[in-house]
Amino acid sequence: MLLSVIKGSENVMSVLVAESLKKEFAGDALFKDVSFQIGRGDRVALIGLNGSGKSTLLKILAELEEASSGEVRLIGSVRVGYLSQEPEMESDATLLEEMLKAFNTLRAQEAELRTLENEMAAHGSAPERLHRYDELMEQFRHGGGYEYESQIHQVLAGMGFSPDDERRVVAHLSGGQRARAALARLLLEEPDLMLLDEPTNHLDFAAVEWLEDYLSRWKKSFIIVSHDRYFLDKLAQRTLELDFGTLHEYPGNYTKYLSLREEYRERQWKLYEEQQEFIQKSEEFIRANLKSGPHRANQAQARQKQLEKLVRIEKPKTAKKLHLWIDPKEQSGERVLKIRDLVVGYGQNTLFQCSNVNLNRGERAAILGPNGSGKTSLLKIILEQVQPLSGHIELGQGVQFAYFRQSQMDAGEGDKTVLQAFIDDQSQTNAEARSFLGQFLFHGEDVFKPLQALSGGERSRVELARLAQLGGNLLLLDEPTNHLDIDSREMLQDALKEYPGTILLVSHDRYLIQALATQIWEIRDGQLRVYEGNYEYYKRKRAEEIGKAPLPKPKQERVRARQQADLKKQREKERKRLQKLEAEMVHAIERLESEIIATEKALEAASYDGDHQSARELHVQYEQKKIELEKTTMQWAQVAEQLAAI
Repeated sequence: MLLSVIKGSENVMSVLVAESLKKEFAGDALFKDVSFQIGRGDRVALIGLNGSGKSTLLKILAELEEASSGEVRLIGSVRVGYLSQEPEMESDATLLEEMLKAFNTLRAQEAELRTLENEMAAHGSAPERLHRYDELMEQFRHGGGYEYESQIHQVLAGMGFSPDDERRVVAHLSGGQRARAALARLLLEEPDLMLLDEPTNHLDFAAVEWLEDYLSRWKKSFIIVSHDRYFLDKLAQRTLELDFGTLHEYPGNYTKYLSLREEYRERQWKLYEEQQEFIQKSEEFIRANLKSGPHRANQAQARQKQLEKLVRIEKPKTAKKLHLWIDPKEQSGERVLKIRDLVVGYGQNTLFQCSNVNLNRGERAAILGPNGSGKTSLLKIILEQVQPLSGHIELGQGVQFAYFRQSQMDAGEGDKTVLQAFIDDQSQTNAEARSFLGQFLFHGEDVFKPLQALSGGERSRVELARLAQLGGNLLLLDEPTNHLDIDSREMLQDALKEYPGTILLVSHDRYLIQALATQIWEIRDGQLRVYEGNYEYYKRKRAEEIGKAPLPKPKQERVRARQQADLKKQREKERKRLQKLEAEMVHAIERLESEIIATEKALEAASYDGDHQSARELHVQYEQKKIELEKTTMQWAQVAEQLAAI
């Protein structure tokens, strides 16, 4: 969503100033005294616990909600773009037509240029017409008129859309696709300030990495709300935290914020404790001396006045945190898992193959791959919940599972309360279960909530409680950080780092993967490949592979790969030829335009001097150059179309 322009008179280095913002609901302040500035080119992360007011603050900045008090000012001619947490684009246009709307100004300029060209061809190049054409051509070229169509294709491909998708009507796309289309449209609009609320929600792994790379080269300002810590680490230069209704600002990315926040909280506790100690000693002195002799009484009264004037430091607040410790109880053998000639799929459809993979005690493997590639299916095969198409998996001696389910609720389980669902899996009394659930922030009446009434984050905490009690020595984790706020993700990550058993993890949380994984198992092109190292190591190796020869493949696949490589090479050669030809034609068009202007001026001068012979010759030259310009322009358009197709 692109908002209208607002003008102001603040510091030209800022695009937005927020002063003393407060938001109340039913008399309770969600946040107050929120003040900050966003500079040109700033990359800002906005973080906080679930329910702290992050989305509300973004809506206030986007003028979609009103603050209870305070103000937001946009400085100069600033365009603000907003992406909601659950965006949906409604349109009867095709996806490509909807994206083209981001360039309505350029398209209007393009249409006017064509009109002027037709008028000049029919009626000649009057000075005012030629001047308007030159002025408009410069605006069109400077505004990206020759690149916007290829930019649309690039952004849509990055968002996971195929060329066929571009011709589909937006209203016929899925909800997730419409959300991605809304993000693509916003990127193409290139507002001066983007407000992005969980922009990675509907993106797969490849699209998140593409967006990360795209925004790393973004020249304008943005504020991002996201639970994706790796995403924030790569992009943020400043971090704003909403904490108990107050905004705190930290320089640097997410990892830097963590260390600075810890230092800040330690300092606040020290200041608070020092002041409390001073208050206690002062009060003791006052009680002991207030009714003593005149000298001591005067001192006590002075201390009393000093205390009354003292600005009290509020006791630092800390959010309730879940306490997670996973104890394997028994140790497995050295070899935990052996996969041999495994084919994963359903019916006649093969998802991927895996020839020979081992997982040893204490190793932590993260499974990566596109949605639908078979990651969860592999976990269910290990659990013997589904059967492979062929091949087998051998478990080592003493292996005991603990499984975190992505679905987090079995069929028919929704009516159970938190307490019932937990006791069904554990041999505990109600009192023991309630005590244990308290460590996962289920207190009092919370344990009697039905599972179907829980939020995604609450369901994840129920599943983590189950996991902690199972005590397996092989954790099978399917998207364990889904729906968890950032602090809960940190708690889970710390617990898994301390876990002495073996972990097989499916997750889109790259920060968690980087912190935990000793191996990366990637499902790609129907094969499972193993990289011995963490996520950053895997990224480096993948980059090297892309730049070097591909991995060995079966004979038929090698032939197909060679054919595709040859085709790619031919297309690249053709692309370079067309790019060179396009550049030559652009140069020729610019030269002809300059020559036409010069000829027109010479023709006017000859006519003014009465030199009819020169005027006739110049007129012939003028018409020839116009014809040549029209012909060259048409050829350039054909070349540009071919280049865009490639």
